[in-house]
Amino acid sequence: MTKAKGSLDKNLSNVIDDLAQTPVNSHQAQQLNQDANDRRHQDALNHDQPTDLHHQRS
Repeated sequence: MTKAKGSLDKNLSNVIDDLAQTPVNSHQAQQLNQDANDRRHQDALNHDQPTDLHHQRS
């Protein structure tokens, strides 16, 4: 595992280590691909969608 040094982001370093793995068979390749998809999905959930902040009063 890459150690975070100075201003390096520890989470980003861990993601780089995960993505640098070479799968040994098709099952492991599928698992690594699913991990990447899960990270992408979680990242999308973490980004706030702007909402309508101007409510009309009746």
